[in-house]
Amino acid sequence: MKELLVKMKDTSELMVDLGYSAVLYGDEDLAMEVLRLEEKMDLYDYHAQISAMLSARTVDDAEALSGILQIAAAAEIISNAAGDIAKIVLFTTGIPYELKRDLRQAEETLTRVAVHPDSKVLGRTLGDLRLETETGMRAIAIRRGDSWIYDPDPETALRKGDILFARGHDEGLPLLFEMVTGKVYHHKVQEPSGVEADLARAVDIIVEMKNRSELAIGLAYMAVLFENEDVAYAVAEIEGQMDAMRSELQLWVLEAAKHVEDVEGLRALLQLSVSTEIISDAALKISDVVLRDVEPHPILAMAIRESDEIIARVEIQPGAPMVGKSLKDLQLETETGMYVLALKRGARWTYNPRSKTVLEAGDQIFARGTRSGEEELLALSSAKI
Repeated sequence: MKELLVKMKDTSELMVDLGYSAVLYGDEDLAMEVLRLEEKMDLYDYHAQISAMLSARTVDDAEALSGILQIAAAAEIISNAAGDIAKIVLFTTGIPYELKRDLRQAEETLTRVAVHPDSKVLGRTLGDLRLETETGMRAIAIRRGDSWIYDPDPETALRKGDILFARGHDEGLPLLFEMVTGKVYHHKVQEPSGVEADLARAVDIIVEMKNRSELAIGLAYMAVLFENEDVAYAVAEIEGQMDAMRSELQLWVLEAAKHVEDVEGLRALLQLSVSTEIISDAALKISDVVLRDVEPHPILAMAIRESDEIIARVEIQPGAPMVGKSLKDLQLETETGMYVLALKRGARWTYNPRSKTVLEAGDQIFARGTRSGEEELLALSSAKI
């Protein structure tokens, strides 16, 4: 059960990243691979149900295992939503250019970069390059000719002609580009498109929905890992906000339809909003496990800690390098590859804290990322000896 949960969590999160990447770059091959992963998730879910039935011996067992099945079902829902996002590339003319541009400015951006023949990274493994801590970007896939390597492990070596797909903070883009190509990254200056205000507003809402859905998923797993009801209620609040945002987006899209000749792109916007809102619904399903009277099964926490993207909790010690600095000063996303989900100061919670937030001794930081990033975060939060 634990191994299946790890696979389902990792695969569903990977599918969301790949689905958005397919939309961003209009890549039909990548979209088809997302649909193949969706079939694999169906198989994982089937085996999870069988394992749960074989594991239950008593009523207490069944109650504890019901939470596991609920989280497995939520991961399946996320994968289905990712599949629907990928289908936008296959069954529509794509999304408006303005959305592609603004998706690159989301809190977590997606990018692809080709390995240059003269690059210094040729032959080096991802583990050796330490992309997460050196650039704040995480490799989610590699396209090598006609084949794909999904969620590449640290032993994967880069070859000439590889196309690397990565996710991370937009400030890490120049660092990744220079590392992989050996060239200086230049932000492209986009010409004004003349897009109508209604369409521009709809695009803004979609980007914000993407940001909040990713936050909701991270907080949901965090709530389960630390059995925290406050965080679970925060997920419920975000889900309510997502419902309101989807309704608002529908209104703006209908207004924009009066000014747009090709409404196919608007239909894609609506589909993207529906899928993104479904992801937040799945987050609520995950966090709901904490709000029951039944204690969550211990393998839930084990599965979250053993997945590719973990949740870390660190307490800032007096005299630590973090004390007195803002999140903007620390640039944790690019320096450690860790994304701060929440900050707890005494009994007060701050979710998705702003960059100007100044850290104090005794603050607890909750962040998601890789194990190497967690080590960097622990070092920054510990007092100097």
